[in-house]
Amino acid sequence: MNDLCKDSATFLEVEEDAAGQRIDNFLLRRAKGVPKSHIYRILRSGEVRVNKGRIGADYKLALGDRVRVPPIRVADTSQKAAVPAREFAVVFEDEALIVLDKPSGVAVHGGSGVSFGVIEQLRRARPQAKLLELAHRLDRETSGLLIVAKKRAALTRLHDMFRDGAISKRYFALVKGSWRNALQHVRLPLNKYLTAEGERRVSVAPDGKEAHSIVRLVARWQNFSLVEVELKTGRTHQIRVHLAHLGHPLAGDDKYGDFALNKDLQKMGLKRMFLHAAKLALPHPLSDERLEFAAPLPVELREFIAWLDVNEKREYGDGQAF
Repeated sequence: MNDLCKDSATFLEVEEDAAGQRIDNFLLRRAKGVPKSHIYRILRSGEVRVNKGRIGADYKLALGDRVRVPPIRVADTSQKAAVPAREFAVVFEDEALIVLDKPSGVAVHGGSGVSFGVIEQLRRARPQAKLLELAHRLDRETSGLLIVAKKRAALTRLHDMFRDGAISKRYFALVKGSWRNALQHVRLPLNKYLTAEGERRVSVAPDGKEAHSIVRLVARWQNFSLVEVELKTGRTHQIRVHLAHLGHPLAGDDKYGDFALNKDLQKMGLKRMFLHAAKLALPHPLSDERLEFAAPLPVELREFIAWLDVNEKREYGDGQAF
């Protein structure tokens, strides 16, 4: 909002799209380019007022609140690369949410060396939208179903449902080796840490957070297996770490995979990680109507399955599940 960069205070009235949002997030969204440290400084100093009173950074806005924002200097973004507008394949959309089929290779949001992602491009493509916020995340190389909220009430409910395990999430993953069990519960706690280079990683650790995956065998060849993984918890890199820890790393995984195998896979035609968010089931965040969505395997993954069928003997499965 350019009107925050003025010589006098700005007064904003909270509308429906911002009701229930924390004041710090409200200001960060409207003051693009302003360092977080500056936003928190003006909150701590009391320069930001709501209904003429001082508030903390965790104050949740109510419909009709009047917010006083002191004059702040918005960084000049004219020299930054413009975010290109982009629409993505829409599986479902109504007044509360959008379900997209995200392609592999696209981050869900900017950061960590990525200038922009799905949410920034979608906002650019839909400037008239009052609110577009990610309800959850997918790794950059993971394709498939991604939910974007269009109303604050829907976003809050979706966050609650993801946290409480009320949303069924199923992924297809191709792994190295011969997965033997038709159905296997994997309960291995996970711990996040940083590498010496400052990169985020996850490992199985006794003192980690609870993580539960249900793995179902879909198809098996001589050297690879296709599994469907149902997430009962949503830890960072959960599928990738669980399967790699059990000796079955994901094909094409550049963090936890078999790097020598990945080079061979590229020569075979698989140039991405084989992980696809294929199915979602949830109650509608506003109406509670039962919703079920599916996204078929992208063409490059189907083509690799076809390559396996030609070059390796299929030992299990008929391919109808995907």
